[in-house]
Amino acid sequence: MYEHIVIAGAGQAGVQAVDTLRRKGFTGKLSMVGDEPWLPYQRPPLSKKYLAGALERERLMIRPAQFFAEHQVDTQLGRRVSEILRREQRVRLDDNTLLAYDALLLATGSRPRSLAAPGAELAGVHVLRTLADADRIRAECAPGGRMVIIGGGYIGLEVAATARGLGMEVTVLEMAERVMSRVTCLEVSRFYEAEHARQGVRIRCNETVRALHGDSGRVRAVLTEEGGEHPADIVIVAVGVAPRDELATGAGLECDNGIRIDQHCRTSDAAIYAAGDCANHFSPHYRRRLRLESVDNAFEQGATAALNLLGIPTAHDKVPWFWSDQYDLKLVIVGVCQGHDTVVTRGAAAARSFSACYLRGGELIAIDTVNQPKDQMAARKLIAAHARPDPDKLADAAIALRDTL
Repeated sequence: MYEHIVIAGAGQAGVQAVDTLRRKGFTGKLSMVGDEPWLPYQRPPLSKKYLAGALERERLMIRPAQFFAEHQVDTQLGRRVSEILRREQRVRLDDNTLLAYDALLLATGSRPRSLAAPGAELAGVHVLRTLADADRIRAECAPGGRMVIIGGGYIGLEVAATARGLGMEVTVLEMAERVMSRVTCLEVSRFYEAEHARQGVRIRCNETVRALHGDSGRVRAVLTEEGGEHPADIVIVAVGVAPRDELATGAGLECDNGIRIDQHCRTSDAAIYAAGDCANHFSPHYRRRLRLESVDNAFEQGATAALNLLGIPTAHDKVPWFWSDQYDLKLVIVGVCQGHDTVVTRGAAAARSFSACYLRGGELIAIDTVNQPKDQMAARKLIAAHARPDPDKLADAAIALRDTL
């Protein structure tokens, strides 16, 4: 049994590891290092209820302070692990403090990708990843203000919906031909484009940002390669995230689009594990490596890493799921749709309640559900079982998804 486990990162994966370790009997020392000054908090509400002012900061916390005290966790907040000394089995913090470890869990998450365009440094240009980011954005939101969002993925569209609720004029610029093109099919993209347009959001696809124009050091407009000029009082850059794997890279661990781990969340160093957005794992279900950016994956991998740290062999092989709340629409994505060859739609988009089912060689590999909780719950079991539903039954919304085989 290890005597001291250090967790680098104070997010969902790290908290779940702490909870699992203590519940399963670990009595050694636990240290958690987080580079933000707050206790671990939920990130999904930052683009929705918290940004809208409908959720208090205290309610964001994953666990109260009492949890960490009762579980005897040495929480080092506002500190960052700057270096891993593998040979010595120690980590160096940014204040030069050294922590010895028997086992190390990297749960460092991801960071927003930056915008490579002139003017990106102007005041009023923001990314949204942290609580501090959300506070800065909220302080600049006002009815009638003009917001330009660069990127039409989950975060960009969620912020667009929230900003409209705050009375702002919103424009979304997406360089691809449709929104959410990386994660969903044409039918779902078009539905969300139409819904945002109905709510007053201007969505401009096939537009690439050329520069941001400013006045007196503050952003005033976004210019595109296609000749567009979009006035802006505030700009949100939402062009995806990258894994925070620089610690692992600097320590010589195997990395490729994240920290490479095996099914037990072990890295190429047997004393170091990784979990969450920063980790790249092999999925036996999809027969390829995946790096997932979701709360559910961070939760599951944090627990899996903890069990293996305790000497309880546990493999991570769960069908992933994600969600996005925009207006009164709940989009739930189960599985990974990349590689599909057929899309079967159930229900009616006009009724604002439908599902898009993704098949590959007849096998159900993923589903997108919009306000369809029954379909998404049934889909988890069918996808995990490599089910091959009848396409005609699948297209009939009157037939329960579980009865489409």
